[in-house]
Amino acid sequence: MRLLYPRCYSLDSLSGSNAALFSILGTKFPIIFRQLNFTPVRFFCTRIQPKHLCWQGSTHTALLGKLEVALKNRQADEAWETFNDYKTLFGFPDHSILNRFLSTLAYSSDPRWLQKAADLVLMISKEKSNSLQLDILTKLSLCLARAQMPVPASMILRFMLEKGNLPGMDILSLVYLHMVKSEIGTYIASNFLVEICDCFRLLRANKNIRAKLTKPDTLIFNLVLDACVRFGSSLKGQQLMEMMSETGVIADAQTIVIIARIHEMNGQRYELKKFKDHIAQVSTPFVCHYRQFYDSLLNLHFKFGDVDAAADLVLDIYNNGVSISVQKLWKDSQKPCLVSIGSDHLRSGLKMQILPELLQKDSVLRVERKQELVICRSGKLFLSNRALAKLISGYRRCGKIRELSKLLLSIQKECHLSGGFTLSSDVIGACIHLGWLETAHDILDDMKLSGAPMGSATYMSLLTAYCKGKMFKEANALLKQMRKADLVKIFSDEMIISACLSEAADKSILYTDASSLTGKSDLAESLLREGREKEKAISPLVYELNSSIYFFCKAKMIEDASKTFRRMQEMKIQPTVQTYAYLLHGYSSLEMYRDITILWGDMKRNMQSGNLEVSRDLYEFLLLNFVRGGYFERLMEVINHMKEHNMYTDKWVYKREFLKLHKDLYRNLRASEARNEVQKKRLEYVQAFRKWAGID
Repeated sequence: MRLLYPRCYSLDSLSGSNAALFSILGTKFPIIFRQLNFTPVRFFCTRIQPKHLCWQGSTHTALLGKLEVALKNRQADEAWETFNDYKTLFGFPDHSILNRFLSTLAYSSDPRWLQKAADLVLMISKEKSNSLQLDILTKLSLCLARAQMPVPASMILRFMLEKGNLPGMDILSLVYLHMVKSEIGTYIASNFLVEICDCFRLLRANKNIRAKLTKPDTLIFNLVLDACVRFGSSLKGQQLMEMMSETGVIADAQTIVIIARIHEMNGQRYELKKFKDHIAQVSTPFVCHYRQFYDSLLNLHFKFGDVDAAADLVLDIYNNGVSISVQKLWKDSQKPCLVSIGSDHLRSGLKMQILPELLQKDSVLRVERKQELVICRSGKLFLSNRALAKLISGYRRCGKIRELSKLLLSIQKECHLSGGFTLSSDVIGACIHLGWLETAHDILDDMKLSGAPMGSATYMSLLTAYCKGKMFKEANALLKQMRKADLVKIFSDEMIISACLSEAADKSILYTDASSLTGKSDLAESLLREGREKEKAISPLVYELNSSIYFFCKAKMIEDASKTFRRMQEMKIQPTVQTYAYLLHGYSSLEMYRDITILWGDMKRNMQSGNLEVSRDLYEFLLLNFVRGGYFERLMEVINHMKEHNMYTDKWVYKREFLKLHKDLYRNLRASEARNEVQKKRLEYVQAFRKWAGID
């Protein structure tokens, strides 16, 4: 058969698929003819004129063959071009070729092809969604996540969740592992985890057999929670903790450590203390794993200004747990323990299941942080100089030097410290260096009364400091103590003071058995740094008031929470991000959206004045509540604020919420048809949101 190509034919004279073929192929005719084994001629030279140009079947076969070859050789460019030609003529190919094509694009390391694959999935999902295979979509989402393309990766995952075909949790954890490496990826991953939990709870409520397949595991929560800590999204982390409780996911040892960091960031000391009794019972191999837990709890005690609670915790740390019988009892019972979220007295309160001695051996997650207050050596926990500095400063501020001395003695007893350079002598030396001579002298006296007197080097250091400061009355009193303790025998008081003043005393004659402690030490440096940080620290009263607001909101006692907030304002105490977050959650739980708009106004004023830091966690929660409440003017206002601060917004979340609650709102209403200016203005903001979210 020979195809005769008449020069006199126009495109208008061709019909159906022939016209489409001419318009697409254009200059490709010679190539197509060769593939189809056609011999074109310039002039029409047959007496019989055919009714139709019957090449559709051959073109269909040729393009499929060309696509097959390109896919076999993994030629993405050639496959994409041929696929577009085929789709324009004949629509989507059958599902086997379609999925092979997606697979070819997915395995490309080029982000351009990965994005095209994601766009293609979106296109297919609207026209031929049943053609998409679960394993291909899973591979594509993993490839996108690995290429640090979290937005299209989440789009694939959300499509799979809607279809009820979520990947297995082992594969999903790999996707999450790559997504949470970036800040934007963490925000999207956390939102998607909330969506998975919502889906699981719905399926469980309906007793659907697929519920178990949808339930996220502990590793996925750990990955996202840890990323929330790394990127400072502590409020989102708190929401996920509550999701763990609602879905019945058990918190393991890694989860507990991450939760400790989140509670520390949010200033929730009372919440973290609930874990302490369970952690204290872990066996010896797990003690060092909970270093970060003790670090966070100790820091919260200092933030609340509770130095006595800090001292009690320090003693617990040095005791390294409980008795063997209690540890044995713990080992005999490996059932999950329950830790309440919010008040223990709330009937509707959430409870988290924890297993403190459950630790994944092959976990890809490493939650260990910088050792700041508590350090681990040889399997045991110790205080750092920074923690010791905080204790010294705390006790000194409240005038409890005797309690500090008792604590130092207890630590020395637990650590079996003795000799000239005990912990007490280091503390006294640091105090002398900073000029806190009265504090140093008080500790010196306390040690003597307790039957653990200091050596001559410590006394001589303090004596030298007194002489340099021309505090001769104190110097003479100290000398009497030294003579009574037989620390100086052959020299008169005048000779010793003279020697101290000239700074030329012979240490061997003065019976000193070590070098002077008045030199600059790490502990002294830590004390100086602690003094500077204390000036910038938030008042402990803020943490106390925030804790009250948190518990009132959890108990839905919103009037009491509002009163506490007004009390803060009357006392001229600046609210923090956590203050507003707790109030937002309280109002939201009661669907008091109008009150949220009022709170937003207060937040704006504080942010504009620089008194409140910008928090995307707050912005996201505001967006969600303004969508639910239908406050679209405020909604667009928050969106613009986020744009000004270059914050990525996960539009999918708010689009889904809008379609669930306001799908047909003003859908067919024109501005000219509005009843009044109020409705006209609201219509304007609704349309702006629909455009922003990509709904229309």
